[in-house]
Amino acid sequence: MGKSTWRPEMMADLTGKTILVTGANSGIGLEAVKLFAGKGAEVIMACRNVDKAKAAAEAVKAMVADARLVIMALDLADLASVKAFSEAVKQRFSRLDVLLNNAGLMAPPLQRTRDGFEMQFGTNHLGHFALTGQLVELLEFASDPRIVQISSLAHRGGKLMWGNLNAEKNYSRWPFYCQSKLANLIFARDLQRRLQASGSNIRVMAAHPGYSATHLQDTVPGGGLFNKIMAQSAQMGCLPGVMAATSDAVEAGGYYGPEGKVMELRGYPAPAFARKITDNQAVAQRLWEESERLTGVHYLND
Repeated sequence: MGKSTWRPEMMADLTGKTILVTGANSGIGLEAVKLFAGKGAEVIMACRNVDKAKAAAEAVKAMVADARLVIMALDLADLASVKAFSEAVKQRFSRLDVLLNNAGLMAPPLQRTRDGFEMQFGTNHLGHFALTGQLVELLEFASDPRIVQISSLAHRGGKLMWGNLNAEKNYSRWPFYCQSKLANLIFARDLQRRLQASGSNIRVMAAHPGYSATHLQDTVPGGGLFNKIMAQSAQMGCLPGVMAATSDAVEAGGYYGPEGKVMELRGYPAPAFARKITDNQAVAQRLWEESERLTGVHYLND
């Protein structure tokens, strides 16, 4: 949609900053960690599988010898884990500069989170909604705090299935993936409005990786073949989120993705297309209220 003018070489020094990345042990999350660590940031690698996170951290340190990495266990499909993780972060850190909500899964067979939610909506949206609400106070202590929510091109095909948000009635893997990614983008834009109204200086941006080769496609028949034919690298896919987390040129409430001429599939980051429904405040209000009801996490309602 937009023209790219940003490159990773333009990243400023991040020494002294603390950045939290969910889903940091593989794919675009891991590539983002490498870039952040390479610029001197302390990076909290929030991962469900700690052993995989340790292996990923060693790979980062092989590239960035002085990388400052902190591995912490987080299962976004378990609200008790989200709460315990958030409390541990608040006890260990006095400030958070960037929260990169990156973790997600795509199009698995019907599964449930520990709390009984449909796995994609529960992990991709509700887990991050709850996490953000419990960490927002730490971001207030930073000089240029940011929250970056990773969405997807799939938001274009998404519909919020009121009455069936958690597959209470029926399930089809792709509509539920698209729903979760639409929810991500609606949430990010509503969060920006609410923070601004509260007088906060936290900026919220959303981003999508285009079509990038990651383990997300592992659950999709033929996903590996499509990766070889169509996908860009995870190194390229992480760039919209990294730009949103670090560049002075991004706008609060903005949405960024590859500048590719065909559906933003590939390329360097630029402003991305977002459906009008992502700015519909009535829809956003309903999603916020439902997310609070389901997670039990309430915030920014004044």
